[in-house]
This record gives sequence, structure tokens and C-alpha cells, in this order.
Amino acid sequence: MKMAAKDVNSLNGDRHLTINEWEEEAKALMERKAFDYIARGSGEESTLMANRKAFSRYQISHRVLRDVSHIDTSMNLFGSTISSPVLLAPIGVQTIAHPEGELASARAAAAMNVPFVVSTVSSYSMEEIGEQMGDSIRWFQLYYSGNEKVAESMIKRAESSGYTAIVLTVDTPIMGFRESDHRNKYSPVGEGAGSGNYFTDPEFCRLLEKPVMEDKEAALKKQYELFENPAVTWDAIRKIRQYTNLPILLKGIVHPEDASLALEYEVDGLIVSNHGGRQLDHGVATLDVLEKICDVVQGEIPVLFDSGIRRGSDIFKALALGASAALLGRPFIYGLAREGEDGVKKVVSQITTEFETTMALAGAAKIREIDKTYLVWK
Repeated sequence: MKMAAKDVNSLNGDRHLTINEWEEEAKALMERKAFDYIARGSGEESTLMANRKAFSRYQISHRVLRDVSHIDTSMNLFGSTISSPVLLAPIGVQTIAHPEGELASARAAAAMNVPFVVSTVSSYSMEEIGEQMGDSIRWFQLYYSGNEKVAESMIKRAESSGYTAIVLTVDTPIMGFRESDHRNKYSPVGEGAGSGNYFTDPEFCRLLEKPVMEDKEAALKKQYELFENPAVTWDAIRKIRQYTNLPILLKGIVHPEDASLALEYEVDGLIVSNHGGRQLDHGVATLDVLEKICDVVQGEIPVLFDSGIRRGSDIFKALALGASAALLGRPFIYGLAREGEDGVKKVVSQITTEFETTMALAGAAKIREIDKTYLVWK
């Protein structure tokens, strides 16, 4: 149980930063091409903007005269209790924001009892990242490789390194058209910032004619060949089941019919996501489809929400529409860029504190009390 009141102004030292200010300060510190890679979306960024606009279409109708002296944000997720319904989303190549990259983010997540989802294209290996977290919750996000042996190897490495779920990203058969990256002629993965898991994988290394350090360019070319996999189908779920008993979540679901298929294939969870607007331009906003997907799932498996979270009130709205929890993406990278591990902690603390404040002012003392009766369509 937690007291609702906190001194938010103390979270960031002498000066409280809004999330927009965290972004601006990250922009000032990072190389322009690196910042654009993190912050920008695909095409004309219609999906990126739609994600944020969707939140403004809902207003919170608060209840009064309810005991909110203690706000309990804890919840159970796949048998583990976490302090709030917030996870750190899988974001790769984090060393473009800070030299310690995922190592710093992982330490921050562990310190705050926030599950950390590690990307296939992380700058450090899953083993190195896992070592920073002790027994804290970590999941491994998988881009299903065009090579079965490499896919199997990464899944089994994750399981042996203490990861407790596999997050299969399903909205990236090919890379979206990100104009800023083309304009900047920039690919951090192509430059080796996302090779931590590939270059340490024995099955991947067996595909190379020479060791990585003898021909890094060839190794990066091979990694790119395996990364995009436009031939992947629902059958991948059955194959992954052969490699592990860990829970499997699908990340990138936005269509109710796909949610229904996911139940048929007996996945363990869904993450409603459009990749933060980085893949399909003019795609649907995730908040706009969340309730329909939850209606299909009917509580059989957890439905998590991703794409567009910037404030604690956003998390409240996502939970009110049926989400079990929410994934925080770009904002924690802005904290990482500014202050490393401490910056990640501050951003997460700021947003979770806003969420607790929203709960208290809305009249909900526990997570299970939050439902769509609190929302009004604007």
C-alpha cells in the first residue's frame, strides 16, 4: 500500500521537468540522427500523432467521497507481483542515447520493481543485461529470425538467463519507411549498435565465414538478412512452443480478428501496439482499438497496452478501457539520455506518481476499481 501524496517536484532534483522537457533536453544532448531515430515515426508520422490524439478523445469522470488515503497500484502479472501496471518497452540500440544503454535502464527497472523487456537488437547481450537485474522481472522481445537455429538459440539463451516471458513482435515483417533515417542516412543497427545478442550467439556465429571481429561488415550484413522475415506466419508460435515453456506474448496486435486468432493459437498475452508509430503510417491509434480487442479476449489472457504513453493519466485511460498494464517507451529513453540510470528512474517515478495522483483524484484506490465507467467520450 502506498500513500497517494508525493512531492513530485523532488523527483528531478532542483527542477521538475515535464515529459516534453525531458524530450527537449535529450534532443540537445544526443546526436541529431540518433535523436531522430528514437523520436520520429514512419512516413508523415500520421500514426505517431494519432497515438497521442487518441488520449485527448477521452475525459475522466471522477467519483467523490471515496477513501483514497492509500492508493494500491500493485498487481499480479504471470504469477509475479509488480509495484505498478507499468513495464519498460523493448527499445533497441540504447547506447545511441547513453554509453551504458540497456545496462543502465535494466538497473533502474530492477531498483523500481518494473519489468524490463529486452530487445533482440539491444546494444548489450541479454546475459549482460540480465546480470544487472538479479531476480527482477525481465522479458525477452524476439524478432523471429529467418534462421530457425538462431531463433531457437536466442529463446533458449533468454530462458537460461532468467527471462520469464517471450514477447514476439509481429508488426515488423519488414522495416517501416522512416523518412528521418533516410534523410540522415542513418541505421544504428547497421552500424553495430544493436548487435549485442547476435554477435554473442553461437548459432549466428556459425553462419559467418570469419569471426565477427575479423569481418564485422559481413557479420552486420548477415544480421540484417536475418532480422527482416517477411515470410513469418502464425506457425511461428507453434515452433516457439517447441523451444520453451515460457509464456508467449504477441506484440503488435491492433485488429480484433488477430486477437481472436491469437486465442486459437493459445498465446499467453497480447500487447496492443503499433510500434509507437514507427511501422505502418496512417495506421490506427492503439487506444482506439484497445476496447474492441479486450472485448474479444474477454479476460482469458492479459492484454497490455503500448504506443503513446506520456502521462500517468494515459495509463489510467488504458486500464479503464481494459488493459492489464501499459508499456512505457520513448520517455524513459529521454531520461536515459539526460541522466543515465538516474534519469530512467526519475521519468518512471514521475509517470507512476502521476498515475497514483490520477487514481486518487478520480476516486479509485485499487487497480481493479478502474473501468470504463470513469471515461467519457469527448
